[in-house]
Amino acid sequence: MSMNRPVAAALAAALCLLTAACGSSSDDKANDPTSDGTTEAAASKTGYPVTLDNCGQKETFKKAPSRVVVMNGASVAEVSTLLALGLGDKIVANQQGYGMSEVPGRAAAIKKLPTGNVKLNEAYDIPREAMLGLRPDLVLSVTSYGFDQKNGFATREQLKQVGAASYVSPQGCDDDPAKMTIADSYRLLRDMGKIFNVGDKAEKLIAESEKNIAAVSEKVKGEKPPKVMVLFSNMSMGSNDFSSVVANGIINDILAEAGGANAFETAATTTFADLSKEKVAATDVDALVVIGYNDPDPAAYAKKLLKEFPQWPAAENNTYVTLSDSMYLGPSNDLAVKKVAEMLHPDAV
Repeated sequence: MSMNRPVAAALAAALCLLTAACGSSSDDKANDPTSDGTTEAAASKTGYPVTLDNCGQKETFKKAPSRVVVMNGASVAEVSTLLALGLGDKIVANQQGYGMSEVPGRAAAIKKLPTGNVKLNEAYDIPREAMLGLRPDLVLSVTSYGFDQKNGFATREQLKQVGAASYVSPQGCDDDPAKMTIADSYRLLRDMGKIFNVGDKAEKLIAESEKNIAAVSEKVKGEKPPKVMVLFSNMSMGSNDFSSVVANGIINDILAEAGGANAFETAATTTFADLSKEKVAATDVDALVVIGYNDPDPAAYAKKLLKEFPQWPAAENNTYVTLSDSMYLGPSNDLAVKKVAEMLHPDAV
């Protein structure tokens, strides 16, 4: 089953896919009885105003957004980050969903979120007029693609005119997620923590993830890194049989922490490689990671591949794992590191 071109384009755009200091004040100022709520003291108490530099644009928040729209972009990073921070009640329209998750209950929680009853465009996302009709005060997009007028979307300037802030996720400004790392997942958490004044919760989640990843990477240190093929199940985005094979980006960072290496890292400089069956057959693949994107049975796809390439060490040893949202930008990369390490180094982890 191939994806139709608009969805593939949206996925490719998304998957090929700021810091701010709060005002501080002395105790004297904080106790000033003449304070009218606009002083630095008030800002330090409320956490606002907060200004982020996002893709060269300054976005200032005077209070926590309460009408958030999450654009599709073939991602669940943004909606998962909001849910992890306990901000699901701020979402008035969400278009993201993988249909599955490594986090128990998350896929169901995403499914329950309001969609805004919007008629989507060809890229399965929210067109300009529908977006403005939702009256958002914050719009999240995976990449700058979601704010491009050429694509029929509301621009960041048009959103600003109706009082809505906008945010492009890390590595999404120039649509080059080939440089993405786990640190970008933490940056997304931190930025949302600042915008919604839940920075403590964000830092706690980041610290937990860092601790979990460090514990795994310590155990696999010194082990020979097996060569891993990572691809999306039942998805075609190019001209070849294998056009959803991941070559670069956050996935390589996750593999490295888990004691592995990408078998196709040099096959492209972009996030995805578009490979012939011959190229895939001629590569030694020690292990397989299949990412399910709204696919009810990615394991069936993994087994089909292992049968198709019996010469792979992965086929001889039946070495594969199926994952979904934890393998990409989002708050759960530590789960991917653990599951991949358990597959690659079962005796060490």
